[in-house]
Amino acid sequence: MDPLVIFTPSGKRGRFPAGTPVLTAARQLGVDLDSVCGGRGICSKCQVTPSYGEFPKHGVTVAQDALSAWNAVEERYDQKRGLKTGRRLGCQATIQGDAVIDVPPESQVHKQVVRKAAAVRAITMDPATRLYYVEVAEPDMHDPSGDLERLQAALAAQWQVETEALRIDLPVLAKLQPALRKGNWAVTVALHQGHADKHERILDIWPGFWEGRLYGLAIDLGSTTIAAHLTDLRNGEVIASAGVMNPQIRFGEDLMSRVSYAMMNPGGDTEMTAAVRSAINGLATDIAAGAGIDATQIVETVFVCNPVMHHLLLGLDPVELGQAPFALATSTSLSLDARDLTLDTINPAARIFILPCIAGHVGADAAAVALSEEPNKSKDLVLVVDVGTNAEILLGNKDRVLACSSPTGPAFEGAQISSGQRAAPGAIERVEIDPATKEPRFKVIGVDLWSDDDGFAAATAVSGITGICGSGIIEAVAEMRAAGLVDASGLIGSAAQTGTGRIIPEGRTHAYVLHDGTAEDGPLITVTQGDIRAIQLAKSALYAGARLLMDELGTDTVDRVVLAGAFGAHISPKHAMILGMIPDCPLDKVTSAGNAAGTGARIALCNRAARAEIEETVRQIHKVETAIEPRFQEHFVAANALPHATAAFPELRKVVTLPDLAFNTGAETDGRRRRRRA
Repeated sequence: MDPLVIFTPSGKRGRFPAGTPVLTAARQLGVDLDSVCGGRGICSKCQVTPSYGEFPKHGVTVAQDALSAWNAVEERYDQKRGLKTGRRLGCQATIQGDAVIDVPPESQVHKQVVRKAAAVRAITMDPATRLYYVEVAEPDMHDPSGDLERLQAALAAQWQVETEALRIDLPVLAKLQPALRKGNWAVTVALHQGHADKHERILDIWPGFWEGRLYGLAIDLGSTTIAAHLTDLRNGEVIASAGVMNPQIRFGEDLMSRVSYAMMNPGGDTEMTAAVRSAINGLATDIAAGAGIDATQIVETVFVCNPVMHHLLLGLDPVELGQAPFALATSTSLSLDARDLTLDTINPAARIFILPCIAGHVGADAAAVALSEEPNKSKDLVLVVDVGTNAEILLGNKDRVLACSSPTGPAFEGAQISSGQRAAPGAIERVEIDPATKEPRFKVIGVDLWSDDDGFAAATAVSGITGICGSGIIEAVAEMRAAGLVDASGLIGSAAQTGTGRIIPEGRTHAYVLHDGTAEDGPLITVTQGDIRAIQLAKSALYAGARLLMDELGTDTVDRVVLAGAFGAHISPKHAMILGMIPDCPLDKVTSAGNAAGTGARIALCNRAARAEIEETVRQIHKVETAIEPRFQEHFVAANALPHATAAFPELRKVVTLPDLAFNTGAETDGRRRRRRA
């Protein structure tokens, strides 16, 4: 009887004749064992660890001679690069008897990448672009054929690539002959096959066995920032992350402002397209340089973005998105060449994948959040809120998922705030206010100490205290409400009404001094009545959008809330609830998913099947259009109160007691803005 071979951790088993290479047995059983060189003992990616002894669970006893003896190829490789103790090369070791063979994580093609967010979930590696080492027959006067045709034949024979469906662009073809001759008739090729492609295409060619890596970019193209993750396409590891401000901000801070710019300025859309593509090119160059790789090793890019960014990236006029019925030029996913988007700092033959949009105001970024957080697979009712300049909201479970967008504006990003700024060293990001003394303390980005800790002044000497970012203003307003400085309507009380000299006149209203700045440590930082109003408008839009989805499902409560987005990751659930940004929910059921859209982009980058999955999921999501829903305004107005005019928020009141007060409008009107005196 032929020897029994059992592979772990997959548990796959089969019988093979003595002398069968381990790699061959693995392939025939469908075991996840990597190999780029095709079994020539060059790449070392097929390393395995044989086990010896008795295995009652498997019913076998493995002798020391279960595999062939160490051979010259393994010896040479071990001397040059080293093999871990006990490791063998699967292409060289042959089966001689019953064997139990472990495939270590680094030898698995479909490696598991564990991501912690609302729950631990694995991402299966199945990238669209892979490396293949091939040995090509030399040209023959008696059997004439082109180098490409012989490369195709070699790929068919050695890797079972269907040569009739193979594609190659002219610039890549021009590299073939020099590479073949320099590599002594052996080359490494990068082959790409998208999830819906019927053919494979050669993206690049290197002489001989190329030991480099291929990389992809997962890019979240937001209204305010562009975030990119440089990802190793072999194991899914994020090598580097970077972000830049979206240069389109100069054309308008929010989406409708940019649509208006395109409407009012002939060629304005083209101008914005050129600006964002230039920024992406620069970001790709910078992230590659920071990671110490050649930017031409970036052979794939996946984009997620809202509909307006989607159209401007593609060079499509966004004007139709600014007026009912908010028609997209296309809502399907797109597979393109990098040159189609003039992305010329990465590999010239790189491929682009853009996730599908859900509707005219709910884009590929919301689709990416759905791919990452999987509300369609949830047993309980989950509300997923991607907080940003334009908030995307998903509500549902395994039975049904709804989606909408809500125009929150840039206040959550620190814009439209009197002392607001983007998140940067020196910006206030955390705030606490003592309800009794009304005195604040805060933390700034880049420093772990609170402002009343010893050493804080020295720690902030370099950055200074420069302003307040989005998470800081949310906590500041919520803390002011909890401390009795702001009433339920959002009105700041006077110094006499609140009992603190930190309240100063601000025109016909008042402001709260958060930081009484000096020339040495930064400017005077206050929270003004205008700031409160900006936050009220933003949070009301967010809440009203969520409430509309709840109405559609006929529910007044949700089981859990997920705050997504790079900004959402820094929001305190308690403070968000005090403001009424989100519906009432047990605080321990409010979690952060970080940049879920970026994670969704990375999933699509690393796994072809995920691209097909999100295409199907998007078709099943029901879109609610807030712009035409008559109850949106009703919900918006009620949500102006802190936390809400009519909703009781019982879960919040279990942990926070909000003062029941109302300040009149006849407070002092000294129009001068002055510093607080000691």
